[in-house]
Amino acid sequence: MTATLSVLFVACWSSGFIGAKLGAGSAGVPTLLMWRFLPLAVVLLPIVWFSARRQNTMPTPRALGRQVVIGMLSQSGYLLSVYWAVDLSVNTGTTALIDGIQPLVAAALLGPVLGVAVPRMQWIGLAIGLGGVAMVTAADAGAGTSAPWWAYAIPFLGMLSLVASTFVQQRAHTSTPPLQALAIRCSTSAIVFTTLAVASGVAVPPSVNTFWIALLWLVVLSTFGGYGLYWLLLRRIGITSVNTLMFLIAPVTAVWGALMFGESFTAFTALGLAVGILAVVVVTRADNHQKKRGEGENACSVRAPITSR
Repeated sequence: MTATLSVLFVACWSSGFIGAKLGAGSAGVPTLLMWRFLPLAVVLLPIVWFSARRQNTMPTPRALGRQVVIGMLSQSGYLLSVYWAVDLSVNTGTTALIDGIQPLVAAALLGPVLGVAVPRMQWIGLAIGLGGVAMVTAADAGAGTSAPWWAYAIPFLGMLSLVASTFVQQRAHTSTPPLQALAIRCSTSAIVFTTLAVASGVAVPPSVNTFWIALLWLVVLSTFGGYGLYWLLLRRIGITSVNTLMFLIAPVTAVWGALMFGESFTAFTALGLAVGILAVVVVTRADNHQKKRGEGENACSVRAPITSR
């Protein structure tokens, strides 16, 4: 059962990048993101509000403000970069891999900021991971894609936005219930993207069926499927195993994008993805070894806030 749920989780999480590609052909980025989050906010916010009032678990102003900031960084900023990069013809697998090294970057860079010791193998893992990203990006750019060279920097901006949101979350002294956090972050993104779409004059959705199919795909598979399975697996197998599953998303997305959209997938691409997975193996084994020696509390284990893909 757990193995089946793990496969479904990787597929649902990967579907966010594929859904972005599906929607890119029918509407602009602000329009797609506005209509993705506006219905979610309308549905989730009242449910969570009445539930919190009944259970007396309303967030404090400080906790509410923190979730708004996390939502703007881990969801609004991150997804804007993903959709923008895909809209500029950056391959979905390349975008997924660049964003997927976030835990390695967070563990290496935020450790000193948070005053946590960073094992040497985590730095080595980060270097290997960046090498894998460079290989896949070079393969993508060299395959005759129409994406401009600067488009490959956009996913890095999204990844850094996730790192920043991780820092904000790690500094929190109290936790917010998952559904409550999701509602606040979705509402924040709905406000951000609606404002952006209205200001750009593209708030009216197109009438083509592909737009609504892409939205249904993103809401059902990416948001509810990916987010729901994440928390279910978190209780079943723990954060370390779930984070390890996250690194299977880039290879799955790359193969999916190649089969569905004809995106380039060369031997060099496969090698780069394999190097990225190797980076995860290095960091995971180092972390497990550290814990077995009873020093796990000194290792920097950082979890990214859920982006509601």
